[in-house]
Amino acid sequence: MSTPQTLQEETRQAGISAPLSEHIALLGDMLGEALREQAGPDVFDLVIELRRLCRDAEPDRIASAFAEVAHRIRPLDLETITWLLRGYTALFHLINKAEQQEIIRINRERALHSNPDAPRPESIAEAIHTLKQQGASLDDVLALLRRLDIQPTLTAHPTEARRRSILFKQQRIAALLHTLRYGKPTPEEAERILAETRNQIRLLLATDEVRPERLHVEDEVEHGLYFVRHTIWHTIPRIYRDVQQALAQYYEAHVDFPVFLRYRSWIGSDRDGNPNVTPAVTRHTLLVQRRTALELYLTALRDLRRELSVSDQQVPVPDELRASIEADAAAISLDPIRLRQYQHEPFRLKLSYLIARLERLRARLDAPAASSPAEAYTSTDFIADLRLIRRCLDACGLGEVAHSGPLSDLLVQAQTFGFHMMALDVRQHSRVHEEVVATLLRLAGVTNDYGALPEAERQRVLSAELANPRPLVPRGTDLPEPARSVMDTLAVIREAVAHEPLSIGSYIISMTHEVSDVLEVMLLAKEAGIWRMDGDTVHCPIDFVPLFETIEDLGEADAFMERLFTHPIYRRHLAARGQFQEMMLGYSDSNKDGGYWMANWALHQAQDRLGRVCRRHGIDFRLFHGRGGTVGRGGGRANQAILSMPSACQSGRIRFTEQGEVISFRYALSDIARRHVEQIVNAMIRATSRPYDGDEAVPVAEGAPEHALMDRIADRSMAAYRRLIEDPRFWPWYTKATPIEHISRLPIASRPVSRKTGGEVDFESLRAIPWVFAWTQTRYNVPGWFGIGEALQALIDDEPGTLDQLRAMYRSWHFFRAVVNNAQREMARARLPIASRYARLADANGHASPIHDLIAADFERARDALLRITEQEHLLDINPVIQKSITLRNPYTDVLNLLQMELLHRYRQASEQERPSLRRALFLSINGIAAAMQSTG
Repeated sequence: MSTPQTLQEETRQAGISAPLSEHIALLGDMLGEALREQAGPDVFDLVIELRRLCRDAEPDRIASAFAEVAHRIRPLDLETITWLLRGYTALFHLINKAEQQEIIRINRERALHSNPDAPRPESIAEAIHTLKQQGASLDDVLALLRRLDIQPTLTAHPTEARRRSILFKQQRIAALLHTLRYGKPTPEEAERILAETRNQIRLLLATDEVRPERLHVEDEVEHGLYFVRHTIWHTIPRIYRDVQQALAQYYEAHVDFPVFLRYRSWIGSDRDGNPNVTPAVTRHTLLVQRRTALELYLTALRDLRRELSVSDQQVPVPDELRASIEADAAAISLDPIRLRQYQHEPFRLKLSYLIARLERLRARLDAPAASSPAEAYTSTDFIADLRLIRRCLDACGLGEVAHSGPLSDLLVQAQTFGFHMMALDVRQHSRVHEEVVATLLRLAGVTNDYGALPEAERQRVLSAELANPRPLVPRGTDLPEPARSVMDTLAVIREAVAHEPLSIGSYIISMTHEVSDVLEVMLLAKEAGIWRMDGDTVHCPIDFVPLFETIEDLGEADAFMERLFTHPIYRRHLAARGQFQEMMLGYSDSNKDGGYWMANWALHQAQDRLGRVCRRHGIDFRLFHGRGGTVGRGGGRANQAILSMPSACQSGRIRFTEQGEVISFRYALSDIARRHVEQIVNAMIRATSRPYDGDEAVPVAEGAPEHALMDRIADRSMAAYRRLIEDPRFWPWYTKATPIEHISRLPIASRPVSRKTGGEVDFESLRAIPWVFAWTQTRYNVPGWFGIGEALQALIDDEPGTLDQLRAMYRSWHFFRAVVNNAQREMARARLPIASRYARLADANGHASPIHDLIAADFERARDALLRITEQEHLLDINPVIQKSITLRNPYTDVLNLLQMELLHRYRQASEQERPSLRRALFLSINGIAAAMQSTG
């Protein structure tokens, strides 16, 4: 953006490492060159000048500096403002990729300096090494690995503001930087790399940031599969190789162990509040995923065929392989040219038959169902064939080729992805199920007003119908909406599991409040032919998962599961599912409902109590964490969150959502993807290895002083939070002080921002993502900290010894430390002098707002309390890397905010004819601030 010297000095003054400083300076210089070419030198000079005014202001002069920048922006025409937005936004896209390259560099440095006695931190080797040091035998480690069940789940939550075109260019630039640093290019090669980088930056600047229209669900499906194809597919085998290498290093063992890592998806199947996810869309998603899997296998098989040039003229070939080839020849024809070509290369011949089988499967995906006979060849058969090839290579004396090459990788991929790629979950709101059940019961003559029945009577009616073999309505009955859509969706599930049993994972029930909410879905599944009861035996291929989202529901979650587990019919359903239960926790809505501290504490207690109730009933269980990307929606480092969980819920099983911009950050680059996944596996090994004896190893037992203190903090912070959001002045202020109106129109997802189908959005109906998104844009970051200031200050001031107690908890309790550190990170990223200017947008005369004053006062109290508890001088002194990154980013982000505020002011004064172009510029400003903050909602 400026000369290399200027940016390099700026980054070094901020304390940025020399390698990262060099990359940022290099990219900034190239961007400045492109900006001068495309926008002209005057725009370039203005970019530099506005940033300088924000950067150089002393803390006590920052308000006047912002006023000066706002004054400079006011007379600019819209084209100039748009170029400024594009320049700053592009810079943040480049800085973000440079920082990812810095993460890769640091991990490589750590790997270079590691050894068996000091493995790389948070690696799989470190976890296995720790087990060895603790005295675990090989059998102990293998038993632990067999317990692991890790299932990251991709979702289409609308938090990725970037177009895929922008993502592609960012990834290409990152790859060029990687080659420049680690590829040891010659001078000529280096110059070509630099030239291509310049061109990619030119293209980045010339590419539309904003999509021309809202995404379709099919676009979201393809977006998710892009990351599966390009990184996740290749990352999975690397993780298993890491485990095998660690077992060989520390136990001198070369053993097989089951796969413990599988990906799931909601994209194309999560219909809660999204009318665009239809049964046809879900059927299409299943088809696209299957085609993607087959194409990936075909590519891998062709590569493997080139590799396995084993000749029966050189080594004896096992009879098992020849017999298998004969069976293949009887089932499927092969080109005679292939037969002659591979007459002495049986492994290549066998692989040719596998390729032919998968090609036939792929061809049948596009054939009408009636003309396409069921294919007998399944993913189980495919895995068996790959294992046969491995055994035969072993028998040929090629064991290393069999167990440490591409065949081994392909076998892991086949066991992980099957032919379905990722199991889909279906999610729908409990209110919809209630309406559909009421319709069916009325048509069947069972009851005319199911919705008016009390809970006990609902359960009686539902239990009787579950035990009754007759359907409520004849198959094919023309049903009204939403009954038709729900039953058609269940028909898609029935077809999918009949074709590929693992293609559908769970049916998730949003806003689960009562046992009847689960029984209703079971009854609908029975009606669709998915669930049935023969005598006392239940048959069902999917799990029904309650989702607890509000503070009240989290507090009652264990009592709810107690009632569910003791329900006679549900107990039989559990037997059909191997005494297994999955339960989902909602991090976003609980925060919006009760504020930051209460949500975290309610979630922590719910995890502990759910683990205990499952253990009491002998239920194998898995918690599913519905985390977002921001701290206000449960974000943060996933491995630290795992280690912070209570021991009662550490079952070895876990699911968590990977949403929006989190998917792009974690899976756009293969080295970052591997680092993310290995950190998860490391944390799960460490957490699962801790014995559970019914007592918590950290001070959270109910009745303990620490537990009581956490309750008081949570209650006080929620009271402060609810006073804010229930203030009659709050909602009008929020809608005027933030860009929520424009966030709701941003074309970044297929899902509406509100569960309401029409009319104005209110607080209750606004989804958690746009709620957090708007706070992030204005730099308040309220969902990540608000309420804790009043709570902590009151307790510290009013109760002697509380500060010492909080400091002890911070030092010794992983969960408490994580909650405090996440809050201080969000506060360090906040920028109250900028936020105060947004607050003035809510007043016709541009005056300060009492709502802002409430927020600012709690911020000061919270900052003071956190600094005293953590014994720091400044927020994030414990994490200087993030602290320095914030220092570097702030001046550029400040200008983006000031540009956005000018656009908001103009939009509100504009005519209807002027508004479309202003709205497009506002969308660009939202994208820019999202890139600067590295988060949306």
